[in-house]
Amino acid sequence: MAVDEEVPLDDKAKRMRDLLSSFYSPDPSSSIASNPASSTKFITLDDINTPSFDADQYMNLLIHKSNLEGLLQKHVEMAAEIKNLDTDLQMLVYENYNKFISATDTIKRMKNNIVGMEANMEQLLEKIMSVQSKSDLVNTSLFGKREHIEKLHRTRNLLRKVQFIYDLPTRLGKCIKTEAYADAVRFFTGAMPIFKAYGESSFQDCKRESEEAIAIIITNLQAKLFSDSEPIEVRAEAAKLLKQLNVPVDSLKDKLLENLEHFLVDLQLKAISIETTPLESDELAKQGKSSNLVPVIPFESSKASLHEFVDAVRAYRVIFPESQKKLIELARDLFTKHFETIQQRIKKKISSGCLLEMLRVIWEDVITMDEVLPEASLPSLSLEAAHSSVKQYIANTFSYLLQDVSENLVSIQKKPKEGMEEKSSLQVALEGSKKAVIQGSMDVLLDFRKLLDDSLGLLVKLRDFIVDWVQEGFQNFFGTLDNHFVLLSGRYYLTSQDQDALEGLRGEKVSSGLVLVLAQLSVFIEQSAVPRITEEIATSFSRGGVRGYEHGPAFIPGEICRLFRSSGEKFLHLYVNMKSQKLSNLLRKRFTTPNWVKHKEPREVHMFVDLLLQELEAAGTETIQILSHGAIRKHRRSDSNGSTTSSRSNPMREDRINRSNAQRARSQYLETHLAKLFKQKIEIFTKIEYTRESVISTIVKLCLKSLQEFVRLQTFNRSGFQQIQLDIQYLRTPLKEIAEDEASIDFLLDEVIVACAERCLDPTPLEPAILDKLIQAKLAKASEHNSSS
Repeated sequence: MAVDEEVPLDDKAKRMRDLLSSFYSPDPSSSIASNPASSTKFITLDDINTPSFDADQYMNLLIHKSNLEGLLQKHVEMAAEIKNLDTDLQMLVYENYNKFISATDTIKRMKNNIVGMEANMEQLLEKIMSVQSKSDLVNTSLFGKREHIEKLHRTRNLLRKVQFIYDLPTRLGKCIKTEAYADAVRFFTGAMPIFKAYGESSFQDCKRESEEAIAIIITNLQAKLFSDSEPIEVRAEAAKLLKQLNVPVDSLKDKLLENLEHFLVDLQLKAISIETTPLESDELAKQGKSSNLVPVIPFESSKASLHEFVDAVRAYRVIFPESQKKLIELARDLFTKHFETIQQRIKKKISSGCLLEMLRVIWEDVITMDEVLPEASLPSLSLEAAHSSVKQYIANTFSYLLQDVSENLVSIQKKPKEGMEEKSSLQVALEGSKKAVIQGSMDVLLDFRKLLDDSLGLLVKLRDFIVDWVQEGFQNFFGTLDNHFVLLSGRYYLTSQDQDALEGLRGEKVSSGLVLVLAQLSVFIEQSAVPRITEEIATSFSRGGVRGYEHGPAFIPGEICRLFRSSGEKFLHLYVNMKSQKLSNLLRKRFTTPNWVKHKEPREVHMFVDLLLQELEAAGTETIQILSHGAIRKHRRSDSNGSTTSSRSNPMREDRINRSNAQRARSQYLETHLAKLFKQKIEIFTKIEYTRESVISTIVKLCLKSLQEFVRLQTFNRSGFQQIQLDIQYLRTPLKEIAEDEASIDFLLDEVIVACAERCLDPTPLEPAILDKLIQAKLAKASEHNSSS
């Protein structure tokens, strides 16, 4: 069969072991008898290796299951196995035979060695009995003398003790002189049992003198224990000897701990009285900063004081092991006070180098103290305190940066310094504010980089936190800066309920130049400051961080840019509104003061025109300092039918001036509306850009629209209409020069004349010659005034 053709090696080895086991088995038939059920099992070809093998059954089974070729193959295999088994059995017999021979030789040698041992043992027993008898004889002969010697020895020892008791006061006195207090305590404690037994009778005087000497010793030991000049070992030995003398040391421990607390108070007072180091002062003086703002802990004095405290703690742990809890409280309190001192110092403006120096000194002290008192867990306490201190330092640094920017902006509200022209004050404030923002931010990042790169153990553990604090600090700084801009601009007054009532008050309190500077500064922050700060943060403060991904990044430059872009537009509109409101107040006074129905004939251009031009000139001066030139679309006059000129200036209107008042009014009304139908569409109000031309043009247009509305609210006689005509004609040229938008200015001025004509009882204009004469007179007067000034 295929199964029987190849027998595995493991099966072959197993079969060999079974054969050997059965060969050496004491009773092979017992296993068969113990398991009779196995003989009844179905016989297979593998049963040849079992103890219950039946050759006849096996042959019958083999003949039934195998053909002739299989039988021949099985014959060859069994012959080979038999030959192998014979060889293995032969080798096994040879090996065991050698072992049996060796065991037999060993037994023979043992028999030879044991012969004669009984005779030797009998001789040894006789000798032992002889020694024992002689020993008993010696003991019997010396028994009497030994008892007498032992009695004398006991008597001698008793006499020595008695002599020691009588000599004890003298011994104690010698120990006091030589300061051998350990020997004195040992002598006295050794004599205490005798004093307790016979101290009131036989040795009364010795006991009294000894106690007097011991009292002196106790006093001296207490003095040594309280002496700070004594070494730690001497003080520890003094406490140990006092305990042996049963002197209560709890009160002494309390006094010593109280002295240690006073020492800590003195050490903290030294830390509070901190002054500036010369090196740091020189560095700040070179930078132009105040030198009294850099507190550092004096290294030498701090180290000396701390070593004294460490030595005291080490001594108390040896002297009073049970005082460990109190020592831990004192140590933690000491370093808590140190970090409180740091927090007080960083409330002022200090550099990162100063903070590093303070943290380094404290961390070295923590390491030193931790070696002596590891149970206090001072490193973890210091890490928590440093976490709070560094976070507070970063927040305070951003507060001082915000303060620097604010000081430059607030200076606009103040009068210019001597030697500084008022015309350049806004530009100086803007440049100073830009420098405060960008250079101040770079200095702050450089300062924080020192904290991040330092190898101090405390700061290494806080690096990820510092990265997050710096990014969060800039995010909060720009948000707070935007709110501060709003506060400076006075926009917080503009509530939905009180906007109209408080708008004039806001314009008086807040300088319009400041609002313009805020607008331009917002643009600078959006376009220059934030990108540069973002680049620096990405370079130095982008690693690590403990914020989770669910919270998002701490610094979001896109959000800041959108915030300042929106704020800049609002400030620019606020500046235009402030200037327009001021001009509107001027126009309101001009049109509400006189009685236009009884107005006299015009003799000259009204003075409000000069005030109006002065306000526009002031606005131009401010924009020149802050805003840049920009291309602006100019609307020019057109010769087509879509002319922008009003219907009041064409020849048809001049031919009809001599008609009756009623007919003239009706004609003018019809001409006005007909002209509007054929006028070219002009975009009067466009988006305000960050350019001088755009801002000034918008202010002028709003002023003219206000002028038109004030005209519509009044009723004019002929003289009043002519006065308005004269003033508007005089304003035409300078306004077009200021606004650089001729078409819009002409259109708005014509609208004012049309509105005035509509509200006039007799809209008869001035003759062109008279109009030119009055304007020339005003120009001459203005030139004389300018030359004299």
